[in-house]
Amino acid sequence: MWHRIREIIKKEVYQTLREPRMRMLLFVPPMIQLIVFGFAVNLDVERSPIAWMDLDRTPISRELLQEFTASGRFQLVAFPSSQEEMQGLLDRGKAQATIQILPGFSRNLQAGKTAPVQILIDGTNSNTASIVADYAAKMTSRFSSRLIAERQKQLMVGQSMQVGGPVGMSLPAIQSQARVWFNEDLRSRNYYVPGVIVNIIALVTVSLTALSIVREKEIGTMEQLLVTPIRPVELLLGKMLPFAVVGVFEVLFIVLAALLVFQIPLRGNLLVLLVCAAFFLMTTLGVGLFISTVSHTQQQAMMASFLFFTPAFMLSGFAFPIRNMPPIIQVLTYLNPIRYFMEIVRGIFLKGTGIPSLWPQILALILLGTGILALSSFRFHKRLD
Repeated sequence: MWHRIREIIKKEVYQTLREPRMRMLLFVPPMIQLIVFGFAVNLDVERSPIAWMDLDRTPISRELLQEFTASGRFQLVAFPSSQEEMQGLLDRGKAQATIQILPGFSRNLQAGKTAPVQILIDGTNSNTASIVADYAAKMTSRFSSRLIAERQKQLMVGQSMQVGGPVGMSLPAIQSQARVWFNEDLRSRNYYVPGVIVNIIALVTVSLTALSIVREKEIGTMEQLLVTPIRPVELLLGKMLPFAVVGVFEVLFIVLAALLVFQIPLRGNLLVLLVCAAFFLMTTLGVGLFISTVSHTQQQAMMASFLFFTPAFMLSGFAFPIRNMPPIIQVLTYLNPIRYFMEIVRGIFLKGTGIPSLWPQILALILLGTGILALSSFRFHKRLD
């Protein structure tokens, strides 16, 4: 039995490396996704270009400007002198935000009144706009807190001079300290690159498995295989095992690139990741086998593979949080094996979680993988019969 399976594996490896379409699927998707999500896709907002319109022109308004520029979050690109010029900077995309200091800003602060600051943000990119708005709010809040502290200090000094001695002033205060766990620097690369492992395994193994079996039908060699002593189960194993090995190799390759090239921490156990990848491969190989039973040409198999991969990828939580999706769509994601392996990979990479925390996702992969592989195998046997 194993001798026949070994011969099928050797034949499959030779045909895969010889076929240009198969070679392209084997090498191009990993490189493209690593380059795109490792270098090009970056949701981090480092230095946002801003325009500053100061209609107050006082030392206090200039202190607020210094608060923004010294933070390292903003890059001052223009000093507009009119509303039209300020709007033109936003329209042309020269500035991500414009900040306008209204007349009487300093006078209102010294009188203990509210001094509004107008911040206009380009909301074309909602993610960038929300981050810039948060940064700007923190800058103004920090500046306001410092002014309040200075004013309290002046009041204490004035009361001390009146009574001729030190005066204690106890003021209620709330101090909040926020700490970010798992991705301390909030780098989007740390979030996306581990997810590339999931996408690569799904895309490569589904496509290669479907194309491998359909190719036998298309070129007319399936009948030749059926008249040999090879049994259907041996044919299936010989066809799927090479691509299972390819999937494991892709995992190791991307993990190595994540550690050495992108400096992404691997806080969990690599062995647990490989075991979970094996369970995930059961689902992808099963889907590829099912596609091969409904396709008659390699072109149909390729189209069906992308038809499966695109919605599964979009509903996996790779780029869009599942909790933000409509309730009916959230229910459908429970049938998506990519969702569970995405949670496992990111949990192992960023959180260092193990089997005690990931067992629900692992169990879901086992159940889905067993069911999909069994159904696809049964349909494949039925087509052979």
